[in-house]
Amino acid sequence: MVKQNSIIFLLPLLFIFFFQSSLAASITYNVVSLGAKADGKSDSSKAFLSAWAAACGSANPATIYVPNGRFLLGRITFAGQTCKNTRITFRIDGTLVAPSNYNVIGNSGNWITFQRVTGVSVLGGTLDGQGTGLWSCKNSGKNCPTGATSLGFYNSNNIVVNGLTSLNSQMFHIIIYACRNAKLQGTKIVAAGNSPNTDGIHVQLSTSVSILNSRISTGDDCISIGPGNSNLWIENVACGPGHGISIGSLGWDLQEPGVQNVTVKTVTFKGTQNGVRIKTWARASNGFVKSVLFQHLVMDNVQNPVIIDQNYCPNNKNCPGQVSGVKISDIMYQDIHGTSATAVAVNFDCSKKYPCSNIKLVDVNLSYKDQTAQASCSNVGGTSSGVVKPSSCF
Repeated sequence: MVKQNSIIFLLPLLFIFFFQSSLAASITYNVVSLGAKADGKSDSSKAFLSAWAAACGSANPATIYVPNGRFLLGRITFAGQTCKNTRITFRIDGTLVAPSNYNVIGNSGNWITFQRVTGVSVLGGTLDGQGTGLWSCKNSGKNCPTGATSLGFYNSNNIVVNGLTSLNSQMFHIIIYACRNAKLQGTKIVAAGNSPNTDGIHVQLSTSVSILNSRISTGDDCISIGPGNSNLWIENVACGPGHGISIGSLGWDLQEPGVQNVTVKTVTFKGTQNGVRIKTWARASNGFVKSVLFQHLVMDNVQNPVIIDQNYCPNNKNCPGQVSGVKISDIMYQDIHGTSATAVAVNFDCSKKYPCSNIKLVDVNLSYKDQTAQASCSNVGGTSSGVVKPSSCF
């Protein structure tokens, strides 16, 4: 009887314990409750930082909720080195708006920064960088701020960005820098085709990054891959306008980590300056690019559908008379078809000192004005198989 009464007495306590645990596991901080104003004019930075402090300080997983409306944010950094949990979610139904005066954040490097965070997810929402004024300033030749990247993740792990829209960034839209295990999915990036330096997604010094099911229209590279990347997967992306998907520029520094194990597949390029490009400075460097697969690509009126440029030296400054030290090897181009906007659809312009090696063309079919396009090769060795048009120049 004593044991039975004890069990009956404990049942309510157990229920309360599990109920409280459930509440703790799903705690949500609404930025409006903490003082944010959804009017697009009042600076809500303090409210967002208060929400982050609470979520970061929680021992249980936490969600920061941004409801519908426009929320003005100045330069803001979410630092994660002291966080007590590794599951913080930003659930965004509204729009985060940068200051309309581009001078406010124009020289700050980044608008929204995540630094040393682990397990952060950004779900939904829109970032409005309000960059059109700065673009006009730059295009007019005036002395202007460099511009801020809209969203940057630095030295972070296990990142998810799902369903985010980025509009009109001042400079880059998204940067993934020195991160491990980042997944960007369903991203929509929009900027004018003549907007300067508005790369869609830039990845550097990172490993195990995937970019999936995204649409990118911008004034620079849709995706740019900097030094020190490995195990990068890009799939089901629509690119255009823009400068295509670029590995590079690489080889600026003499001591530079290489790029390896990159897959770019099922991508459509429409009206872009380039399709898939590898670009290196004509300078001494110990960098490298190897083990890259470009597969299932559609080119629609692309100026340079397939290009390796190892003689990059804009305005003949900082590299005249030099050759690239970056070694490029084991690159496969498979199932690439469509139209080129120029006569030369395949252009391999490799280093005189370190020629490109083991370049493979498999089932590449590109035309120019309903005619067979041309291929140009310099300092490159490789093989071709299947239907290859233009004919291989190896």
